[in-house]
Amino acid sequence: MGPLIVNDIISPDTNLLMAFIIGIGFGWVLESSGFSSSKKLAGLFYGYDTVVLKVFFTAGLTAMIGLLFMSLFGWIDLDLVYINPTYLTSAVVGGLIMGLGFIMGGFCPGTSMCAAAIGKIDAMVFIGGLFLGVLIFTEGYPLIEKMYMANFKGYPRLSEVFNISDGLMALLFIVMALAAFWLAERFEKKTPAPEY
Repeated sequence: MGPLIVNDIISPDTNLLMAFIIGIGFGWVLESSGFSSSKKLAGLFYGYDTVVLKVFFTAGLTAMIGLLFMSLFGWIDLDLVYINPTYLTSAVVGGLIMGLGFIMGGFCPGTSMCAAAIGKIDAMVFIGGLFLGVLIFTEGYPLIEKMYMANFKGYPRLSEVFNISDGLMALLFIVMALAAFWLAERFEKKTPAPEY
C-alpha cells in the first residue's frame, strides 16, 4: 500500500488493476531478458553470468532515486511509504533458506512464474516446491514463532541506521553499485561459462 492509495488518489480496485498490468509488464521484461532460464540465475552463483546482479542493483537504484526526486518535488511523502518490519533472526534464516532454494532450483519466485508461464517443467516443479515450503512454514509456524519474532528492529531505513541523510545514503548506494558492477565484470571475465 502506497501513499497514493492512502490519500484516496487511487482506489483499491484501480490499484489491483495497475498491479495486474505492471505484473504482466514485469513478466514480459523478465522473459525478454532471458530470466526465464534457470541458467541465468545459476550463472550468478557460479560467477559466469552477472546480469541478474546488475539488473537488481539497477532496479534498486531506479526506485531509490525516483522516490528521492518525487519526495523532493513534493509528489510523495516518504513517511507514508510502507516499510516491512525487521526481525533480524528470521531475516537471516529465511535469506539462507531462500538463497539455497535459488541455487538448487535456478529460479527466484518471480522468474519461476515467468518460466512456468511459457511451459518450462523445471519451473513448475520449482513452484511446487515453493508452495510446499509455504505449507510447511504455515503449519510449523507455532514451533518457530519465537525464533521468527526474535530481534525485532522496528521499521528502519538504512539512512536512519547509519544516521545519515537519504541523499548521502543514495550516493553511497550508487558508489556501491558501481563497484559491484566493476567487480562483477572482472569476475565474469575470469570465470568461463560451462558448455551445455
